[in-house]
Amino acid sequence: MKRCAPAARQALAMAVMAGAVTGAWAGEEAARIPAIKLYSTPDHHAAFVRGTVPALHKISSQQFWLSNSVEPWEQNTHPAPRRQYVVPLQGVLEFRVSDGSTFRLAPGTVLLAEDTQGEGHSWKIVSNDKEWVRAYIPMVSENDEFEADK
Repeated sequence: MKRCAPAARQALAMAVMAGAVTGAWAGEEAARIPAIKLYSTPDHHAAFVRGTVPALHKISSQQFWLSNSVEPWEQNTHPAPRRQYVVPLQGVLEFRVSDGSTFRLAPGTVLLAEDTQGEGHSWKIVSNDKEWVRAYIPMVSENDEFEADK
C-alpha cells in the first residue's frame, strides 16, 4: 500500500473490513495468498497446480470446522470428500498425486481440495509437529477464486 496519512489508512482498513474495497487500490495489484489446487483430471487421476487466492476478499461460505485429528480413511489414498478450502494452522504435510508428483503444504498456503472424483491424493506429516491443525471451509460457489501461476 502506498504511504498515506494515518486517518486515510484507518479509513481504507475499515472499508476493506466492510467489504467495500476488494480489488487494487491506487493502481497497485490486489494482494494474493499462495495456494495449491488439487483437481481431478478427465481420466480420474489427481493432479495439482500452484497459484494464489485473493486476500481481503470475502468468499462465501455457510460453515467451517477445525480439526486436529486424523481419521483412518485419511491415512490412505482418497479423493476429497467435497470441494473445500483447507487452511493449515500447524504442521507441514507432503501430498502425493497420481503421477507420483509431490508438494508440501504449510501454514501460509491455502489448499483447494477439488479432486472429488477418481483415486485422489495421499499425504503424510513431514514436520516435527505432533498434530496437523487445520480449518476446512466447504466451497459454496463454483468460482473458487484461484489463479494459477503463469
